[in-house]
Amino acid sequence: MSEQDIPITRIGESTAPAPVRENAEDAESLERRFLDYWGLNEQPFGVTPDPRFLYLSPTHRQALAALTYGTELSRGFLTLIAKPGMGKTSLLFRYLAGLRNKARTAFLFQTVGDARDLMCYLLADLGLDGAGKDLPKIHSILNQFLMEEMRAGRRLVLVIDEAQNLDERVLESVRLLSNVETAGTKLMQIVLAGQPQLAERLVKSSMVQLRQRVSFSIRIEPLTREEVNAYVGHRLWVAGYKGSSLFSAGAGTLLAERSEGIPRNISNMCFCAMSHAWATPAKTIDREMMRDVLAELDPGPPNEETELPAEIRR
Repeated sequence: MSEQDIPITRIGESTAPAPVRENAEDAESLERRFLDYWGLNEQPFGVTPDPRFLYLSPTHRQALAALTYGTELSRGFLTLIAKPGMGKTSLLFRYLAGLRNKARTAFLFQTVGDARDLMCYLLADLGLDGAGKDLPKIHSILNQFLMEEMRAGRRLVLVIDEAQNLDERVLESVRLLSNVETAGTKLMQIVLAGQPQLAERLVKSSMVQLRQRVSFSIRIEPLTREEVNAYVGHRLWVAGYKGSSLFSAGAGTLLAERSEGIPRNISNMCFCAMSHAWATPAKTIDREMMRDVLAELDPGPPNEETELPAEIRR
């Protein structure tokens, strides 16, 4: 199973008419022309998490090492905190990929609902049937599964992403899951990953029992100026770029300042800058061009409209 094949559980067909198909073909042709212009094999600044493009800054690398270390020591609970757009989900995919053949894994994403809903999502992710069963029966099914995995020499690693969305009662049910253990080891490793609101939730007095069980509280920090440049270079390299530097020093400085070191912001700004340069056309992006692109990204007054470059309009 590849890193991209890691299952994700999200909480939550008609045939497309001919014009939609034609538009899709037009979009594909446009994308191909963009890639050919820059000598790329694929889009370097895509919007979906892809572990291949993950740039491991020092704090990303430390976070991955802490997750791995805490799991190897069977520390029970770990938390991973990061602002939106910091590459948290891609990092979690990399972490889970490193557990192949070592543990059973479950990944729950944006889980909403009550404790029973959470347990049903977990069972479904593990290929177990919890439909129509009450909470005690669901726990019994999970406990039996964990014991079978233990006899096979495996533990369960459960990652709950966007855990700041869980209400306190569900967080308490997650804490109780960690009680499943033998005299020698815990049968389940739990990683709660989320935005800074998760850390705020855990410091509440009502969360003291869960907070006491957290062995490592891991944070990912924004990229520095040098790391922004390395991030851009890494993604271009993975996408197959072999040309000279795309961004001038001035453009790189502006990119680092305006992106605030947030990888998602950096990717969006780089994609827009490369699209602008392609439409101009130009083979490098200097500070003036980057400044123009950032001005276009600023929504401005409600009635202000920015016209797309002619190449993109075609």
